[in-house]
Amino acid sequence: MANKQYSSQMILTITIVVAIVLVVLIWPLSMIGKGGSAAGGGDEAELRILPVARVEMQKAVVKSDGKPRDGATVYNAVCMVCHASGVAGAPKTGDKAAWAPRIAAGNATMLKNATNGKGAMPARGGAADLSDAELKAAVDYLVSKAK
Repeated sequence: MANKQYSSQMILTITIVVAIVLVVLIWPLSMIGKGGSAAGGGDEAELRILPVARVEMQKAVVKSDGKPRDGATVYNAVCMVCHASGVAGAPKTGDKAAWAPRIAAGNATMLKNATNGKGAMPARGGAADLSDAELKAAVDYLVSKAK
């Protein structure tokens, strides 16, 4: 009988020890998703999954002295940002193959697209202060570079 009592106490003791060890090991792991932090820290994981880069489109700011600007000036101040490198699918300046279908559609269509915006390009290239004549001059300038 003493043997049974000893073995029951031993099983109870082992069960309690195992329960305590499990609580000590598992409890910190369960706090990770609930705002707590484990030894590694939750902020480190946040930093590891951040995007590498971000692209932000901003309104072009063009300083004007009140006089109409020519096509090259408008291109350098507004259009070059996207058309020089082909950002967001913009046809690159001077790329005859990319500009051929647009030129075939006619200057009126290109001017309409530049005025109203098309695809990722905002209306007036993002420079709302451009006059119709300045916008037309910029379109003509871009077309001349692709011919």
